Parts: sequence; C-alpha cells; structure tokens
Amino acid sequence: MTERDVRYCTTDDGVSIAYWSAGAGPPLVYITEPVLTSSAGDYRLDKTRRWNARLARDRTLVRFDHRGTGLSSENGDFSLDALCLDVAAVVDRLELGAFDLWGDMDGGVIAAAYAARHPERVLHLVLWNSWARAQDVAESETLQTLDRLIELNWHLYAHNAVTMDSGWTAEEAVEYARCVEEGSTPPIARAFVSATWEFDIESLLPQIACPTLVLHRRNHKYFPLELGRRLAAGIPDARLKVIEGASFYPWFEEADAIVRAFDLFAPVPVRSTLHTGYEVVESRGTAIILFADIVDSTAMTERMGDVAFRAKARELDGALRTVIRECGGTVIDAKTLGDGVLATFAAAAQAIETALRFEAAAAGAGLQLHVGLHAGDVIREEGNVFGGAVNVAARISALSAPGEVLVSDLVRGLARTSAGVVFEDRGEQALKGVGEPVRVFAIRQSDRA
Repeated sequence: MTERDVRYCTTDDGVSIAYWSAGAGPPLVYITEPVLTSSAGDYRLDKTRRWNARLARDRTLVRFDHRGTGLSSENGDFSLDALCLDVAAVVDRLELGAFDLWGDMDGGVIAAAYAARHPERVLHLVLWNSWARAQDVAESETLQTLDRLIELNWHLYAHNAVTMDSGWTAEEAVEYARCVEEGSTPPIARAFVSATWEFDIESLLPQIACPTLVLHRRNHKYFPLELGRRLAAGIPDARLKVIEGASFYPWFEEADAIVRAFDLFAPVPVRSTLHTGYEVVESRGTAIILFADIVDSTAMTERMGDVAFRAKARELDGALRTVIRECGGTVIDAKTLGDGVLATFAAAAQAIETALRFEAAAAGAGLQLHVGLHAGDVIREEGNVFGGAVNVAARISALSAPGEVLVSDLVRGLARTSAGVVFEDRGEQALKGVGEPVRVFAIRQSDRA
C-alpha cells in the first residue's frame, strides 16, 4: 500500500471522517481497533503494507480513521451509536450498495453492531479477536496500569501498548508506537477506552443475518478464546475459526492462514460483472466444479419406499447446501437433481474442503455419496452452468467409491499446496463421452491437518 489518497465525508452528527481505498473489485470495508491500530502505519511499515496489499489484491479495500483519530475530527461522542455513524458516512459516500465487512478487536464490536442494524448492506462479516460484552474481558492489572499511562505519559503508553504484541522488531515497534502516538491525544484515547468498556452488543447478535466468520487467537493473553466462542454462539449460523498464536494483530503469526480462511469464507468470483449493489452476475469464466450423487439411489428408493427416501434425500440436500454455502461455493439449482447436487467454486481448496465435509453430512442422513471434482471453463446463464467441464465432473463422480472423493489432475495441480490433503494417484481413466483419458486422484485428510 502506497501513500493514501485521503478523502473526506461527514457523519449525520457533523464529524469529518477521513477515508481512502486501495485495489479493485468487490468492496471490503475494514474497521480497525480505534486507538492502537495506526492508519498511518498502513504505508509506513512493511508488515502492515503487505497485510493491506494482500486484502486489496482482488478487492477494493476501504479504510478510514475513526472519529478523533488520525485525520478525522471529533465531537466528544465515542458511543457505539456514534461510531456506527462513521461507518455509515463512509459507505454511503462511496455508494456501496452491499459489501463485506471486517472488524478487528473493538472494531469487531462496531462491525457487528453495524451489521445487525443494516442487514441489507453487509454480505459477509468477519470478526477478528473480538467479543460481545466488554465486561467479559478480564481487566487485568497490566491493562489497568496501561490505561493509567494514558494521562501520565502518552509516549510511554503508546510504546508499551504496541510492545505488548511480540511480533514487531525493535525498530518496527518504535515506528509503530510513533504512529499511534501521532494518531490521537490523551483525552481522546481516554474517552475511547472509557467508551469501549461500556460496549455490549449481546442483544444485537441474533439480528445479524449475513454469513459471519469469527476468527480468534488460540492463546491470546487478554482476549481468551472463550470470548470468540461466546461471540460465535450468539450469531445465527456463525462459524468460528481458531487461529494459532497470541498476537493482537492479524498480520502476525499465521497471517497467511487468516487470509486463506477469509478467501474461503468470502471468495471473490472469477471474471464477474458488477452491477448496482455489487450483485455478481457471471457469464464466462473458469470454475471448480463439484458433482455429488447419492449412492444406489434407485435401489434405496425400492428398499425404503418413495416417501421415506425423499425425506432422507431432502434432509441431505439441506445439509449439503449448508456446507457449500459455508465453504464459499454456489449451488447450481437448475442442475440440482433429486439425488445429487452440483456446485461451483472460485478456488480448488474451497471445493475440496466442501467435498471432505460432505461425508459427515451424508452419514448424518444415513446415506453415502459419490463425489467428483474437475476444473475448467464454464458458461453461466440464468443460474445454470454449461460446458464440457461439467460433464467431466459428473463422470469423475460416477467413478468414485461410496464415501470417496475423486478429483482430476487439474484440481490436484491447483490445490496441491493449498488444500492440506493427500492425493492418491488412481491413474488415467476413460470417461464415458470424453475423448481423452483423465488422470484422477483420491483425496484424504493429511495426517498433519
């Protein structure tokens, strides 16, 4: 991320908010922790530059300074309602119809509150090292001492707050502490901290309607994992992903794993056309195709009877759709049959994760599946997909044993270093209606997973 092209908007309560963006594609609005995340550090330090550049690789990353910090003004109101006005001012000025929303720590509380109040605007919600009630955060002696430093010695406060995170080198810590120190003042920092200790969004969590991913460090000293568990439990259908390490900031310790989790959760569509409200309408492009079919559906219908089998099939269909949605895929309703499902994905790792989770879903319904994956160009038209790649995926599925997942060599090549699975070579296979043999591989979980 280079020097920011800063612009301004005004909130409904008259505060001037500085904002900027980077990258191109579907928008991601990123809400940072108010005091200890320096926007100036975004482009002054390599670690944060790389982090923001990675998020902006396939998206338009939108950042802003909270009221009273950085280049934004303030009016003395740091309540949660007021901070949500900051978000609203930025997204309205940019005319974002709908967008993905990410919040770090205290910023996660703001993001969740905004998502609950504006369900029509937020497509995906990501909450990093956050919580629902500040009173659940243990106010340790270290944090109490740190808070007292705000008025006693602002320079010392900034340095100690930054070095609580061990990921910085000595030089980086000095520079980032300088950015934090320049980005606010003791009275504003004190007002922010005091307001933060009053945050409580527990009653809002059931109102969050968008898919939500809660990312939380396993061993954070001040924000224990239990906070993330409670947060995820309060949001309908939220997913919790535990990230190893103990750092405050996501750009330390397992940063690649964090971005991969986000990409799987909220994938950027391949070769998309953006319309009003950022609705994605795909025409031609490359996709990962997953085809799944219930094992011996005809025989099971004969054995169980039409009504009983249809009930089982409907139960399984709902479970498979949930897995596909959670892994970032798209169900192709026009091709969904009574005894199978077709889905597309932007990334091979997403499709493989889905396929592996299908086994448990099928077992829950007392059924088994044939599952096959292939990659190739497809034509999308009115919710349907066409092309030879779709046919190949179906043929590979038919080759698989009950409960087995087979993938083509193309899928293996795409996911070899990203999916964390073992590929067992099954050799070249002649597929009905396909001119050339296709090399296929069975996949299983890695012992290291």
